[in-house]
Amino acid sequence: MNTKELFNQIKKEIEGPLHFLEDKPEETLDSTLRACWLAASGYPRSAEEAIKHPLPELTEKQINILHQLIDQRLDNVPLAHLIGRQSFMGIELLCDKRALIPRKETEILGKKALEISNHLAQEKQTVRVMDICCGAGNLGLALAYYNPKAMVFATDLSEEAVALTRDNISFLNLNQRIKAETGDLFSTFEKEAHYENIDLIVCNPPYISSAKVTKMKPEISDHEPALAFDGGMFGTKIIQKLIMEAPKFLAHAGWLLFEVGMGQGEFIMRLYEDTNKYSHIESVRDESGNIRVIAARNCLDR
Repeated sequence: MNTKELFNQIKKEIEGPLHFLEDKPEETLDSTLRACWLAASGYPRSAEEAIKHPLPELTEKQINILHQLIDQRLDNVPLAHLIGRQSFMGIELLCDKRALIPRKETEILGKKALEISNHLAQEKQTVRVMDICCGAGNLGLALAYYNPKAMVFATDLSEEAVALTRDNISFLNLNQRIKAETGDLFSTFEKEAHYENIDLIVCNPPYISSAKVTKMKPEISDHEPALAFDGGMFGTKIIQKLIMEAPKFLAHAGWLLFEVGMGQGEFIMRLYEDTNKYSHIESVRDESGNIRVIAARNCLDR
């Protein structure tokens, strides 16, 4: 059986039983099979990247590996974990169960942060960035990858997530401009060198309420760390702490940006306003008109 015939046969077999999550739009029947195929050939690529590459002919051993990968995918193992790759803002990253799988929706935050960091780079020799709750490191890595003036300090409460971030830093050869440390929010940065000296703080915090975390689909709940999702009773526990603690670290006219859950936007913008610590509060909406990112500058007259 040639490559095309085998591909079409497997595609037909999995078309019914294979299901996809809404927050992973890049995963389709075609991209999933192609990503598994490339991984079986020893050339792992994310779902988003796999569709750009021709399929190599597989040996008998590689065909067996392909079937094993497909079986695991049908058993709800995330595709990114099977192939060890996930694309974020056009960058291939290492991915496994140590941290949240970077989602396409978080690119809204990444692109807004990059826009601000590029603007800051026109005025500064170095743009100092903090990536809080860094997970796999995707936000900080993207900023350093695309902005050569960015110096990133990443942190996460999870030692495993920080280890994955460090692996990705080495994978992308960005060791000179990103440092990752374990800590609870800003705890590892409580140093004079960081106070009022950070130009941009980015965060993709846990923002799902504790009650909803227990009801997530098995593909998520069985394979991704609950710590990366659980935002407390109302889903805003971490966000409230961020808003209150960030000004101590922000430089003159520095920015705080983070992702928010569906329906949380208006409430969180009011939280910003109530502190009187921020100016120029703005939101970024997704294609459906939902607020998904909130950005604010610290007050200039403090």
